[in-house]
Amino acid sequence: MAGRLPYYPEAFANAPVKGQKRPRKEDGAHLKWIRTLPCVVSGKRPADAAHVRYPDPVYGKGETGGGRKSDDRWTVPLHRSLHTEGPDAQHSMSERAFWDKHGIDPLRVALALYNVTGDDEQGELIIRNARKA
Repeated sequence: MAGRLPYYPEAFANAPVKGQKRPRKEDGAHLKWIRTLPCVVSGKRPADAAHVRYPDPVYGKGETGGGRKSDDRWTVPLHRSLHTEGPDAQHSMSERAFWDKHGIDPLRVALALYNVTGDDEQGELIIRNARKA
């Protein structure tokens, strides 16, 4: 007969409690690299690390809100004038409308960039191709 395994509550200390949100995953090195790349919309520098907020189950991106940013992997380089300043900035309108207006799928770009973090040549290629699409 099999014995019973002991239960150690501390083994699950980082698991979210039912009803709690999963902790945000931060990656400072990735954000620093994103800021070195040209803007995904205009190609201008310098760029901010712009977090994409809206959810999309196709990419496995969950909902954020309540002043909570997305995980750092959901970030694209965006010139300040398009990120936070002006009437047509990402944060001044519906985010989906902003990205649709520019014909860019920011979640696809963010994942592609996250997969090549630190590789400047590949990062710039991803951004150039995103602007052409």
